[in-house]
Amino acid sequence: MQMAFYICSMTTTRIALFASGTGSNARRIMEYFAEHNRIEVGLLLANKADAGALQHAAECGIPHHYLPNEQFRQGAPVVELLHEYRIDAIVLAGFLLLIPPALIAAYPHRIVNIHPALLPNYGGKGMYGHFVHEAVAAAGEQESGITIHIVTAAYDEGPVLAQHRVGLTSEDDARTIESKVRRLELEHYAQEIEHWILQMQGLD
Repeated sequence: MQMAFYICSMTTTRIALFASGTGSNARRIMEYFAEHNRIEVGLLLANKADAGALQHAAECGIPHHYLPNEQFRQGAPVVELLHEYRIDAIVLAGFLLLIPPALIAAYPHRIVNIHPALLPNYGGKGMYGHFVHEAVAAAGEQESGITIHIVTAAYDEGPVLAQHRVGLTSEDDARTIESKVRRLELEHYAQEIEHWILQMQGLD
């Protein structure tokens, strides 16, 4: 199914959030755009029935659905639902499945993700959450951070939109690195999404 995009012609760009876990990033994004005059969170989809992100969406008044992994992997059921809600772009907020080709084809250059490290290091299959922070700690890195990037068919290999860094010390372990990186996520991700979309709208 081909998706019609309205980013250049509509007053408001409607985004869908994909989440798998507690939804702290998703909540921050929903709150950030709650009163925005150019960007609206129109839908949240989760691949886990107990994902905290679903509860956050309910509390924020955002339409939300649980879809099992198989439907996400097929792609077509997700594209149909996104079309139903007139979604223009997709934001991954702690979503752990590989995006299927059908979805990438329907939303070319319209899917964005955040990675909890400074790509191209510590990316790829299996590198998410605490696995990333453990690898950073084991390598004795002096800094870590976040990378916001366009989603392509391969894990963490799409064009980088922005990076934000935080210094580390020899006392940092995976737990403290995660805490530092999470603060960056909550501080910057929503703003970088805004910048990305306004650029597509030709307003930034």
